[in-house]
Amino acid sequence: MLKNKNLASLTLILLITAFALGVWHLHTPAPAGSPLPLPQIPPKAKITLLPLDGRPPCRQFVINGGRIAGLEVSVPPGELQDYYSLPGNTQGMKDWLMNDLSDSSAALISIDQLLHGGLLAAREKNASHAEVDSLTAYLRNLHEKYPAVPLYAFSILPRLTPQDSIDGYQERKDLIAYSRLAGRKAAGLAVDENELRRLEEAIPPQSLSAYLAHFKENEYLNQKLIDLTREGILTKLVLGQDDGEAYSIPNIEKSALLGYIAASGLDSSRVFLTHGADEIALTLLAGIENQRTGFAPKVCLDCNTPETLQKIMPYMAVDMETTAREKIALLGGEETNNPEEADFILFMSAIDNKEDTLKSRAKSTARLNKYQLAGKQLAIVDLSQHFTGSECLFPQLLEEDFPVSSLAAYSGWNTASNSIGTASSQASLYLAALSACEDKDEAVQTAYAQSAFLQGRIMEDYYYLKQDIDEVNNSLKKAGYTNTADLDLEHNYRWATAMLQKSLNGHLSAYQNTRAARTPYQVAWQKGELTLALHHLKIDASFPWPRTFEVNLLAYPELHQIP
Repeated sequence: MLKNKNLASLTLILLITAFALGVWHLHTPAPAGSPLPLPQIPPKAKITLLPLDGRPPCRQFVINGGRIAGLEVSVPPGELQDYYSLPGNTQGMKDWLMNDLSDSSAALISIDQLLHGGLLAAREKNASHAEVDSLTAYLRNLHEKYPAVPLYAFSILPRLTPQDSIDGYQERKDLIAYSRLAGRKAAGLAVDENELRRLEEAIPPQSLSAYLAHFKENEYLNQKLIDLTREGILTKLVLGQDDGEAYSIPNIEKSALLGYIAASGLDSSRVFLTHGADEIALTLLAGIENQRTGFAPKVCLDCNTPETLQKIMPYMAVDMETTAREKIALLGGEETNNPEEADFILFMSAIDNKEDTLKSRAKSTARLNKYQLAGKQLAIVDLSQHFTGSECLFPQLLEEDFPVSSLAAYSGWNTASNSIGTASSQASLYLAALSACEDKDEAVQTAYAQSAFLQGRIMEDYYYLKQDIDEVNNSLKKAGYTNTADLDLEHNYRWATAMLQKSLNGHLSAYQNTRAARTPYQVAWQKGELTLALHHLKIDASFPWPRTFEVNLLAYPELHQIP
């Protein structure tokens, strides 16, 4: 009798499973077409990259973007690269760069890496005038050795937040308040002078001096770089403002540099100021590819609500519209108000539960569907005011079976400048590459690289950063970690990575079997067209640094060609 009951239970379970699988297949298209082999084509050119730091957005994204364009992006060996709070080997970087340019078409050079050993090190160090002068002499020598190789340099202005070496809670709080008031006063706005004096007196003199000296030293550095650009040593210089606010001491330095640029007779084609940091190298790469192919993308801006254009997101000093226009200009594009003539639509969604903008998602998806049916390329920036999945547009796209694998770009990283810069650069690289494709093999190679970048962004920016990171952090805290930004990966790397991969693979399994992911899409180049579909997706994810803030995520799509 017990055996029969067990058999009946097993039969019931199998029937339920079969029914569930049947329902699943009703909602998921069966794989179609034939596997598309990846051709092996030599790179069209080599670009040397000295990255801002070793994090994926600064290094791996540029490598992946180069693959879309058929470019080899050469990066320094890992042993020279910075690792979290450990700065990179600056002399080793100089030696490597001096040798690597021998067969390069251009160089993208992070001044923060070359001078300090990375962005985090640059936030803590002050460079003496002698060190800056030594750097400028090196850049002169580099140009003299390779006069035909354009040098694109980028330097990041110090952020509002005090250096970590100023670690007193109250003095850090007072310095931030002081910086904001000083910035407002410098902009000609009324401030509470008594409060400004009180803060000035309350902050320990050595802390205030160290804080202010950081900006003065950085101003001297950037003036010297502007001089090199005026002389033609540097082909282009980009100055980025990292984690900015509307009024602060960093903006005082920025204003002084704008005056210096104007006095030097340089325009934005030679020295460009932008808000952001991590995305600058990728945007410069897109600009180089546009010059190489003669492609100048026309970009139309659209948003989830009209108010989004004027919205200032966390860690930003300017609104979304200003940021988007900066990134379009930096990559050599042109804004258009006419969607019909646009090469791609840059659609920006910025949802805030407290402002009741969730209802905009349905209207946004309807507009995106119209664009897609009209054959327009779409780059989606999917931002969340509180960094939660519930404020993202992406789940609405999945629910309504929007063909996400057809997107020219998707990005929803931590700040608006990172996301807008990454999405616009990816879309531009993709379309520039297609415009220059000579045959099917080149188009296939571009399509593979594009899909790998796109699917990686979806898995990290939506699934990891808006969902999985909370699960991982909560598990770490239960295990006794109080600071997930300072993990002991030397002893717990396998456990932390296994937890990360388990969480992500659960979402991957569900995502890759949605209609939204598997719907076929067209890839058109100047001499033909392909219809492709995502058949299967694998990912590899790990923590590049001992913190959970970002992951090194590589996506490996299997694409099928549909007859």
